[in-house]
Amino acid sequence: MTRFRITLEYDGTDLIGWQENRQGPSVQSILRDAIFAFCAVRPDIVAAGRTDAGVHALGMVAHFDLDGAFDANTVMRAVNFYLTDKPVVILSCDAVADDFNARFDCTARHYRYVVLNRRAAPVLNKNRVWWVPRELNIDAMRAAATRLIGHHDFTSFRATQCQAKSPIKTLDTCNIITDGDNVIFEFSARSFLHHQVRNMVGTLVEIGLGKPYDIDEIFAARNRSAAGPTAPASGLYFISADYSTDASHSDI
Repeated sequence: MTRFRITLEYDGTDLIGWQENRQGPSVQSILRDAIFAFCAVRPDIVAAGRTDAGVHALGMVAHFDLDGAFDANTVMRAVNFYLTDKPVVILSCDAVADDFNARFDCTARHYRYVVLNRRAAPVLNKNRVWWVPRELNIDAMRAAATRLIGHHDFTSFRATQCQAKSPIKTLDTCNIITDGDNVIFEFSARSFLHHQVRNMVGTLVEIGLGKPYDIDEIFAARNRSAAGPTAPASGLYFISADYSTDASHSDI
């Protein structure tokens, strides 16, 4: 048996998210179907993050096991053949150590959120950004963003249905950059709570629109209603995952 690590790009617009279930097509189900078409096996696939419906990825990492003498290049080319016309593609594939785990070995996860801040509505990217037509105060958002960085109780920024045992997280990075009409939020942490990124973005945008939110008061409230609204899924991207080791069979 060989364990393969893959890096994926996908458009989550018409998907129900990463996790396979009966409600509709998911990243996991599309991948498993393509692998089955290649080698008649539907393996369990474990990802670094389980994105929600409508969320995209530029570099999601996952792993799965296959019996047989398949090399990584063959697996990638064959599975991508069966992914033709699907909103999912494998960008890279490597044989890795049997104990590699895309979820539990991950040391950092990186997300990006894109807000289109202009009066004209998006056309080409309407499912890939959050359109905010009113002008945002970038300086106010950046000042608030610095208060999010660090080790905090993020209860006010997690979904009410979040199943994480603890709301305590350490946010390593919270940057806001501008690129033309796009306002880009970048977040990095070892792990995130359910909807944490989207709730932080929703709050920062409200601050950018002049709402009198105070980040320290939101933390202290430990109540979801104390923070801003949940930003739409369309603007969120899983960018990449970090690992302390990156061993392939050639390194073992």
